[in-house]
Order: sequence, then C-alpha cells, then structure tokens
Amino acid sequence: MPNKVEICGINTSRLEVLSAEETDALLRRSVSGDRAARERLISCNLRLVLRVIQRFSGRGESMDDLFQVGCIGLMKSIDNFNVELNVRFSTYAVPMIIGEIRRYLRDNSSIRVSRSMRDTAYRALQAKEAFVNANQREPTIEELSRAMQIPREDIVFALDAILDPVSLYEPVFENGGDAVYVMDQVGDTKNTDEHWLEQIALKEAMRQLSSREQNILRMRFFEGRTQMEVADEIHISQAQVSRLEKSALAHMRKQI
Repeated sequence: MPNKVEICGINTSRLEVLSAEETDALLRRSVSGDRAARERLISCNLRLVLRVIQRFSGRGESMDDLFQVGCIGLMKSIDNFNVELNVRFSTYAVPMIIGEIRRYLRDNSSIRVSRSMRDTAYRALQAKEAFVNANQREPTIEELSRAMQIPREDIVFALDAILDPVSLYEPVFENGGDAVYVMDQVGDTKNTDEHWLEQIALKEAMRQLSSREQNILRMRFFEGRTQMEVADEIHISQAQVSRLEKSALAHMRKQI
C-alpha cells in the first residue's frame, strides 16, 4: 500500500478516526475513570502524534523514539484535558505533544547551559504546563512573568538557552528535486506554530462536512470558481450553492 505508514509496529493507516462528538464523549468517560475509553482515545489519536513528530525529522533522532515520547505527551493531554471548557482536544494536545518532544530533545542535548539558567527554564516550563492545564491555552511571557515573579527578559533568555540548535543546512523538505533548507525559510512568517495549528484545525473541520460540502468549498476557495461555475459543475442552482456554502462555513467556524 503506497500510503501505509508503520512505526513502532503500528500501521497508522488502519487506525480509527473519531468525530468531534465521539472524542468529546470518550474524554468525558475517560475523566470518570473509564480505562477502555482512555485506551481508545490513545489509539485513535496516534496519527496526531505521527503528524507532530514529522516536524522533528532530519535531526538524527530515532523516529520510533520520538513517536514513543509523543505518545507520552498524548496521554498527558488526555489525562489533563478539561472537558468543561469549549476547546477542541487537538488544539490542546498538539502543544503538549510538542512540549514533551522538545523536553526529550533538550535533556539529550550536548550543549551545556549554566545550572541557574537551566533551573529558571525548567521552572518556566513547569509554570507553563500548570497554566495550560488550568486554562487550556498557552500562556504569554507576561503571564509567566507574573506567575513566577521573574522579569520577562530572564524567562526569554532561559527558554532560548535550552532550545534545540538547528543547522541552517538542515533539509526541511525534499521531493525528488532540490531540497529546501532551514536557511531558505529564515524570516518566514507563514510557517509558524500558530499557522501550522490553524491548518490542522482547518483540515479536521473539513472532515466533518459532507462530500458535497467539501467539494463546493474546494471549488470555491481552492480553485477560485464562482458560485455559478460551481452550480453548473454539480448541476444545482446558484442559490443552492450559496446556501450550502454558508452552511458549511458556519459549521466549520463552530468546529474550529
């Protein structure tokens, strides 16, 4: 199978995909102590872990090891998720998985940082994790500064000091032609963590639509067709295209 992806003995192409409603129901059961619901949540979100670790490829680390570390972040996300807040699980889980992988890479780094700066960084990470658990979102530097009673500059310097170094010549993309390296994307404002998370949320919201709605949005916003052109293509009226388009966009906004 050309799309088969197997890692740590798991064929991720065969994993079940949950709807938003199923995920919410399983999370509520997991919080109440249902172990079977927790195990199903883990299994059905392994693809999410796989997507996250692809960002860390090309660093000389074993992808199997990163996958296992990412699974720890996934389990922490499930155990700490607050079902009472109106937040999508993936929006909360992705930063948790990334944080767990970065912590693993940081602890295995060969670069030495002073003990005081490392202690400040670890305290900041603990404060950040506590804030995320309580508020289901990432804190700003100002919020961390107030919580830790430390100047924001000290927190920024400490966190920067323990970041994983990346070579400017590290390839980030290669598709049978010339590779794209880190130095080619320096100063890129589009490929940020926020943009990347928005793309994941957009794709998941699209999956919740019917095939007709997906087709209409694809033609309208990805192919740039007018409503009349779409109507002619799928043999319905322009008014129906307009109504289906508005309904699909409203549903996606609610999902996101």
